[in-house]
Amino acid sequence: MSQFHQAIAELIERVKSAKDGQVRVVQVLEENPNIAFIDWLEAQPIFPKFYWQSRDTREEVVALGQLYTFSELAPAYTILGTDQRIWGGRSFDGNTEKNIRCMPSFFFLPQVEFIRFDDSWALAANITREKQRTLSTLAKLQAEASLIHPLSSHITSIEHTPSNHEWAQLVDKVLAGIGQGEFKKVVLARKTVLELDKPLSAAQLLKASYQQNHHSFHFLMALDQKHSFMGSTPERLYSRVGQELHTEALAGTIGRGENATQDMKLANWLSQDIKNLNENQYVVDDIVERLTPHSEDIEVEVDTRLVRLRKVQHLKRSIRAHLQKGTNGVQLLSALQPTAAVAGLPRQESIDFIRENETFSRGWYAGSVGYVSHQKAEFCVAIRSALVVNNQVQLFAGAGIVPGSIASHEWQELDKKMSTLLSLISDSAPLGVAS
Repeated sequence: MSQFHQAIAELIERVKSAKDGQVRVVQVLEENPNIAFIDWLEAQPIFPKFYWQSRDTREEVVALGQLYTFSELAPAYTILGTDQRIWGGRSFDGNTEKNIRCMPSFFFLPQVEFIRFDDSWALAANITREKQRTLSTLAKLQAEASLIHPLSSHITSIEHTPSNHEWAQLVDKVLAGIGQGEFKKVVLARKTVLELDKPLSAAQLLKASYQQNHHSFHFLMALDQKHSFMGSTPERLYSRVGQELHTEALAGTIGRGENATQDMKLANWLSQDIKNLNENQYVVDDIVERLTPHSEDIEVEVDTRLVRLRKVQHLKRSIRAHLQKGTNGVQLLSALQPTAAVAGLPRQESIDFIRENETFSRGWYAGSVGYVSHQKAEFCVAIRSALVVNNQVQLFAGAGIVPGSIASHEWQELDKKMSTLLSLISDSAPLGVAS
């Protein structure tokens, strides 16, 4: 019997003998089980499935099965025990007139978690008085996991919504609205649908991204066998430990160069470009304004920094706030999501424009994904993301339209952002050809 299999067996026995009122049992693993978390996630027959890797790579979690589910976060706090975490996300436009079928949020208290923090591993079980529900899930766990096959699907067609021509018209419409003082900025998005010659799993795409796209949060949320939402995002919505909150303005983008010299030239241009610096400042100002009612003090990093990713470079400024006592995740999500980096400014006017003019629903794209507990919480912004359904992958990307934006340049920025995931499926996909 493998050490990991033995740990599952011991956890089952400990859950069986758990005392009344005990809500969580943690089985620490003596050694590294030497199982890749994404491979293990894929091997499990239990839904919902959730995968999380923090941007600093210190924590990796697989959460499986549900004790409770929530379509809004507020009720979750009433059942949360010590050290328990609620996992899930909040969509961008779920349960609106435009997107009635999508949930506004999906959060769940899992039955089982497999956790790595730094070099420590543990299995954890959450339990209620009906222990049998968790025991049944523990009994289904697969201790062994095969290596996920590398991506081998090929793209047969690519379709963009909006088309290149429609995009140019939308950008003009936003710029006209900015000129008339209706808004300062609107983030327009594009959905690109890839049809494949054979299915790929979201876990396959996630593992390929995990191996290639560093300095990012990696996540996967699967409610059933057929539909999975995954992503590798560089952007944190917020992290809270006690009353200390950290967030950031990640806005202003340029591609990567062919070599180090070209890379530096692009970086220098981005860090001095007035349009991109203004776009970043808009996001900073909006975050500060939204956090002020919930904070005792707020500090903003003075200068923008450069974040270099595999396909793009971004401008970033960090923001720290000391929260007022009693501030919870419901208030923070409502205050910060959607940020000006994915919607625009003013928030309501830009959202109204997006809902009236974008011809597709964003769903989970540009929403938030992560966890809450009484002691801490962390959410990432669900960009650089994809919805995977059988032979189809739906990719999403957005670009902030501000004074000085040029439609063709913004379209190229969408291509660069989408290549974070698209290039994993095909390095030679003709993104610019399809319309």
